Amino acid sequence: MMRSEMEQDILKVLITEEELKTRITELGNQLYDRFQGRNPLFLGVLKGSFMFMTDLVRACQLKSDIEFIAVSSYQNATVSSGCVQITHDLQQDITGRDVIIVEDILDSGTTLAFLKEYFLTKGAASITIVTLLDKPSRRTKAISADFAGFTVPDEFVVGYGLDYAQRYRNIPYIGVLKPEVYAGT
Repeated sequence: MMRSEMEQDILKVLITEEELKTRITELGNQLYDRFQGRNPLFLGVLKGSFMFMTDLVRACQLKSDIEFIAVSSYQNATVSSGCVQITHDLQQDITGRDVIIVEDILDSGTTLAFLKEYFLTKGAASITIVTLLDKPSRRTKAISADFAGFTVPDEFVVGYGLDYAQRYRNIPYIGVLKPEVYAGT
C-alpha cells in the first residue's frame, strides 16, 4: 500500500487508478482513429490536465504537437467565479490547426466555452474537447465534450491532477474530498 498523508481527507475512491488507465487507452485509440494523418495540436489546460494529458498523448500514438494554456476561474474556491482569466497564453500560432483541448473536468462549462471561442478567434481549423471527467449536473453553459472519460456525480473530486487549493493533485486515482476539508470556502 502506498503511503499517503492525504488519504484521511478522502471520503471515497470514485475511479481507481486501473480504471483511469483503461479508459485513457480507449480515448487514445478513439482520437487516433479520428486524427490519423492530421498532426493535431494537443492543448492542455493547466494545471489540472497535466497528468491526464501526459497519459492521453502517450496512448494516442499520433504525430502531434503539444501546447499548454493556464486559466483561472476558481481561485481557491469550490465553484467557478464565472470569470475566466488567461494566466499563461499560447506560445505558438494555431491558425489552421486541429486543436484538441484536454481538460481535467467539464463542470459549469464556463472555462471550456471561453476557450473554444478564444481558439476559434485565433484561427483554429477545428476544436475537439476531451475531458477526463464530465459533471453535467453543474453545467451552466451550452457546451459538451466530444470525448469524456467518466461522468461523475455532483461531488467535490480530487486526484490525478484535480486539486483543492492546489493540493491532492498527486493522488493516483479520483477521490471524493470530505466536505469538512473545504467547508467554509
